[in-house]
Amino acid sequence: MPTPPLAGGTAGPAALRPLIDTVLTALHDGAALRDGPLPAGGPDTVTPRTRTATHPLIPDHGTGAHHALRALVTALTEGAADPAHPHCAAHLHTPPLALAAAADLAASALNPSMDSWDQAPAASALEADLTTALAAEIYPHTPSPDAVITTGGTEANQLALLLARERHGPVQTVCATNTHHSVARAAWLLGLPEPVTVPAPTGTMDPAALDDTLNRLDRPLLVVATAGTTDTGAIDPLDTIADLCATHGAELHIDAAYGGPLLFSPTHRTLLHGLHRAHSVTLDLHKLGWQPASAGLFAVPERHHLTPLHHHAPYLNADDDTEAGLPDLLGRSLRTTRRPDALKIAVTLQALGRTGLADLIDRTLTTAHHLADLITQTPTLDLYERPTISTVLFRPTDAADHTVATLRRTLLNRGHAVLGRAHAAGRLWLKATLLNPHTTPQDLQALIDLITATTTDLTVTTATTTPTPHHPTPHTEGDTPR
Repeated sequence: MPTPPLAGGTAGPAALRPLIDTVLTALHDGAALRDGPLPAGGPDTVTPRTRTATHPLIPDHGTGAHHALRALVTALTEGAADPAHPHCAAHLHTPPLALAAAADLAASALNPSMDSWDQAPAASALEADLTTALAAEIYPHTPSPDAVITTGGTEANQLALLLARERHGPVQTVCATNTHHSVARAAWLLGLPEPVTVPAPTGTMDPAALDDTLNRLDRPLLVVATAGTTDTGAIDPLDTIADLCATHGAELHIDAAYGGPLLFSPTHRTLLHGLHRAHSVTLDLHKLGWQPASAGLFAVPERHHLTPLHHHAPYLNADDDTEAGLPDLLGRSLRTTRRPDALKIAVTLQALGRTGLADLIDRTLTTAHHLADLITQTPTLDLYERPTISTVLFRPTDAADHTVATLRRTLLNRGHAVLGRAHAAGRLWLKATLLNPHTTPQDLQALIDLITATTTDLTVTTATTTPTPHHPTPHTEGDTPR
């Protein structure tokens, strides 16, 4: 077998072109075989079929590039939960824009590693400009805001707690019951006290409870607020929380992994009023930014807040190299080797501009409100509340939680729809997280019809399979009961 060609250099594109054509054909064929938002049959069907199609993964003699690409990409696509399908709406799992995926191909082909300038000369400059520009969107009134690229909200929230610890020592984190699980995990990982949790009875942090909690706790304190919860998309009262933090001398981190991109929408950015008052902010553009994962961001109002991340490794950032003018990149992440995720983000922002991104955001939020309207117009469905961003909770009227859970799994097993689940107001709800700007009103009505028909099917099945209770004839005096 000849030595396989490389992706880079002047010869790389010619080698890539026929391979990409094979991949695109396999993506098409796999989606046609799946013919829906996910494969039917559940794990018992998908797992053995995938293993059969891809076995053996390590043969003695290779099958060749085109055969391997065709077999594995087709199998993976046939067995995928495809967020580009309008009925795949369970999680904050976005359908990536084609242009962002194309940019990601270029990043993979060039393969710069963002841990030293000599591995990423242009990519490091692009990343620095992008992070500064995005930080300025969050902190428009500070002279030198900055940000670092992360793998997502979990890493960004970890950085928030880490830098608070470096500033103040063993800081006590205060959050609400609606806070993302990564905050408690970060505290555990960093050896910090377990977060103190305040109630969120309406889905958002209770300011009065926060005030009471901050009154009784010793300093230093870090309050974590949320702009877009994973369960309902709710946004905490950011300005009120910032006021309380200022009163009590606490720092504030805002997890805006979901809601942060609303900044780009003149129509909806008011939902984030007060965001700029945070000491740090999490943003995640592989949610409401339509980027392939990963595309997270951790932003601070002043560049020097990131100084504690500096790390020295002589083979990557020798002092004399830094003094000679080579940029020091190790302080831009906790990771060493990392991809140039800034490229796909920059391509998207430049291609769409502010107005194009705002249109995607507004279109998506309008779609969520249309789904809420359809639910309220359907007598057999209950809506939890009007969506804040693009998450809609609903359930069959008068259904037990067990029925709601069974309904969700039935839709999954039949390959008809991918819906999430969330607990709110003491009940289990179906969760539709709408992130596809191409979803039409007809798609939404078809989803409603699927849910109501499946609910009816389950009700009929339960009624016909439940045994009729035996009611023995009451015995009278003198009878011998059996």
